[in-house]
Amino acid sequence: MKNFFRNGLAIFVATLFLASTSKMVHSSAPKLAQDTLHIDHDYVLEATMLGYFAKDGTRNPTLKANKGKRVRITIYNGEMMTHDIALEKAGIKTPSISDKGAKVSMTFIAKENDIYFCTVPGHRAAGMVGKLEIVTGETETIASIGLIPTKNGKSINVNFETGTLENWKATGEAFSNPLISQDPSPLHDKAVKINPEGNYFLSSGGTVNYALKGTLTSESFKITHPFASFLVSGGAIQDTRVELVLVKSQQVIFKSTGQGRATLQPVVANLKAHLGQEMFIRIIDNETGISPIPYVGHDKLAHINFDNFRFHATRPTFPNELNQKDIIVLPPLDPILHAGLSGKEAAKVMTLPKGFKITLAASEPDIVRPISFTMDPRGRLWVVEGHTYPIPALEGQGKDRILIFEDTDGDGTLDKRKVFMEGLNLVSGIEVGMGGVWLGAAPYLLFIPTDFTLDKPTGPIQKLLDGWGVQDTHEVLNSLRWGPDGWLYGTHGVFTHSNVGKPGATDQERTKINAGVWRFHPKTHVFEVFAEGSSNPWGIDFNEYGHPFITVCVIPHMFHIIQGARYQRQGGKHFNPYTYDDIKTIADHVHYVGDRGPHAGNFRSASAGGGHAHAGAMIYLGGNTWPKEFRNNIFMNNINGAKLNVDILTPKGSGYTASHKKDFLSMNDSWSQWLNMKYDPSGSVYAIDWYDKNQCHSTNPDVHDKTMGRIFKITHETDVFVRVDLSKSTDQELVNYQLNPNEWYVRQSRTILQERGGNAQIYKALRDILDKNPDVTRKLRALWTLQVTGGLTEMDLERLLGHESPHIRSWAIQLASEKKVVSATFLSKLESMAKTEPSAQVRLAMLSGVMRLRPEMRWNVVEALAQKSEDRLDHNIPLMVWYAAEPLAAIDPMRSLAMAEKAKMPKFLLYMVQRIGAIKSAESKKVLEGFMDRLGNNHEQHEIMMAVEKVLKEK
Repeated sequence: MKNFFRNGLAIFVATLFLASTSKMVHSSAPKLAQDTLHIDHDYVLEATMLGYFAKDGTRNPTLKANKGKRVRITIYNGEMMTHDIALEKAGIKTPSISDKGAKVSMTFIAKENDIYFCTVPGHRAAGMVGKLEIVTGETETIASIGLIPTKNGKSINVNFETGTLENWKATGEAFSNPLISQDPSPLHDKAVKINPEGNYFLSSGGTVNYALKGTLTSESFKITHPFASFLVSGGAIQDTRVELVLVKSQQVIFKSTGQGRATLQPVVANLKAHLGQEMFIRIIDNETGISPIPYVGHDKLAHINFDNFRFHATRPTFPNELNQKDIIVLPPLDPILHAGLSGKEAAKVMTLPKGFKITLAASEPDIVRPISFTMDPRGRLWVVEGHTYPIPALEGQGKDRILIFEDTDGDGTLDKRKVFMEGLNLVSGIEVGMGGVWLGAAPYLLFIPTDFTLDKPTGPIQKLLDGWGVQDTHEVLNSLRWGPDGWLYGTHGVFTHSNVGKPGATDQERTKINAGVWRFHPKTHVFEVFAEGSSNPWGIDFNEYGHPFITVCVIPHMFHIIQGARYQRQGGKHFNPYTYDDIKTIADHVHYVGDRGPHAGNFRSASAGGGHAHAGAMIYLGGNTWPKEFRNNIFMNNINGAKLNVDILTPKGSGYTASHKKDFLSMNDSWSQWLNMKYDPSGSVYAIDWYDKNQCHSTNPDVHDKTMGRIFKITHETDVFVRVDLSKSTDQELVNYQLNPNEWYVRQSRTILQERGGNAQIYKALRDILDKNPDVTRKLRALWTLQVTGGLTEMDLERLLGHESPHIRSWAIQLASEKKVVSATFLSKLESMAKTEPSAQVRLAMLSGVMRLRPEMRWNVVEALAQKSEDRLDHNIPLMVWYAAEPLAAIDPMRSLAMAEKAKMPKFLLYMVQRIGAIKSAESKKVLEGFMDRLGNNHEQHEIMMAVEKVLKEK
């Protein structure tokens, strides 16, 4: 038998000849192999997100080669997506290919067993990985033959070589004329080889008649051998399958779908436990493949192909066996009922909990492409229309604009509308307050000084920051929101690379960010990265304790954000090369189903929440009119699922766990794309809807609808419409609003007080709340407002270190470290607290706080907290201890190693060994050599010994 995926033809593509396997070869400088080069082992694989596939259908086949022989691996792209192939140990890779059908190769000398995989972020985890195996002798496998079952001395027609359905009974249309005698098949794509056994195989419709349904059942026959095999292909779908069924009990003893490909592959069934019993074969196709979603194509693999059932005396071997673990079955498509509705129709088809209703507040042509919004102290909506997206316009040629909407009579519709400004470029975030309008509009953070009485700019647009990237325009700076500490917060995606600073700043004066949460102070104009990592966050909000949370896409969806923390990334590396590990999601669930990864779960995951893409973040704190069960829950829109997901945030250790709650709302409309939600003075919730049949980012502006957009309002039956204008309130009234059960009043009044500045009367009133109010959330509101108005001193914060509430103690630490310096007295108190502090939340705040101080000021706090064995399994603290301690290695390797030896945090000692080794100085080497001598032959420290040996060998 020939090698089962050997390609004898010369492949004239950009072939990489890798004379040395010690370095990664990049696409910028490939070396072309000579066409006459002799190839000993030639492999050709189709690359898709589901894996690498050989010509005979094998998924991620083991590529065998003799040592010292020349191997060529060619991949061709089976889809419009970026793929490559790399060898892990050899450290070599091909250039990337993106177009469907594109090819690329690598050629190398086989030296050792290796792993091949795709280096595109997320693709290896999704299943694009296999083995290269060095073998002696033949690299090919001989397939087993087997026996056809018989009944009454006559062979059963289980391979269809009679050219008929003799011995079979059909129901439905799918098997009315199922036998095919051609390959390529007239019912399948012409480019696909089915590879049947003999002259005939069976198909329930192929890619031409895939929508047909039916069942085919064989005559019964006795199980005479312990193993059976048959050929199968077609959809990896629950309702396209082959079943082996016992006659007496009707028990299904084996079943298999295809794996989403047309090429027939053998599967093996173990029948030992059923020897001597009667069985029959049932071939089922109950799947039409018809998609209810307008822009999701029909599944042409919604059929089943079958051939050549055989018995075997021993377990058969096949070079291209289809293992059940490689079949990743897709759940059915979600029944999304509607698409392309008018605004009024869209509101009518939505389903909400009892007691709630939804109103169309505004729609096209009054609002088109709403990409971001906020509210002012009058409860009016300031909405950005993102006409420029997805391609930035030339300077001065933008088409975005800001609209102001107002409900003047409380009927739920925004009946008053005005244009505030036009001609803006790629605006992705908006906030108002502190004297004007703040816009995220890459490459700038803009400020427009504004008279909010006249709703007119009072001066030219100010470019406060520049350097924001536009590489991926759906991952630019976004979701602007005032934090409880008076800073302007925002989020930023992973595949856009920004180098942010004031206009004219040098590179050394700038700050890099390509994933995470950032903040900007409206008075000092200080910019900083608050936390780094995640994927494409498009939503941030704060709970009643002032803790921020973000919602993200592709990777797990929920993160509790801690100042200075580093979080799981969708792709790329952390800026600090000594991070070694990052903090993972707090969610105990995902919103997609199946094992093919997040993308494959889209449109098939209604039961879990709808899919992997999320936009918006709203922690509901809108007062007492909504049922209590929703307070402090975080809401986010599931774009692919057209659902408003809800997570319950439960305190755990130093942080939180996010658990899935029943979805709040189903839009039942596949074009729905809510981008954010916010509650108003009445406790009701407004949501902006981009409304577009294309749900995925594309740099092609023509794939997006440019004419639609909606704003919806969700109300509970107990909500009461109110008209307010907090800008006219007195200072004392604004202080009193800090006690309002609706956080809208709290945040708006705090921002107004921050803009006005403090005075003795305000400070006294706020201190009364801080000292006397029994509710810690009210105490926190007073503390934050004192901070933003300048009413706190370090002595105040030092006093609060002894407060009975861990929330107050935590915030005292965070606020005291804002300026990145504390007094010796304050630091001494922190060092004492680090030894005795009972709260994990406060210990986390200490780590976050000292990370803002110069490294040499951290020693005593970090050393004490590293020894807290009760934090070993905490979600955040072990890595936060490491992030705080890591710079100390360069200051004093000996002391750092001594600290690590005493530490109780998992992997802390391992990380410190690696970090000291990375210094590569005579001192650091001497420290590690001394450590190695102390270890001796301690087998309990084998991993550490190996790490020390490794870094000592490095030059």
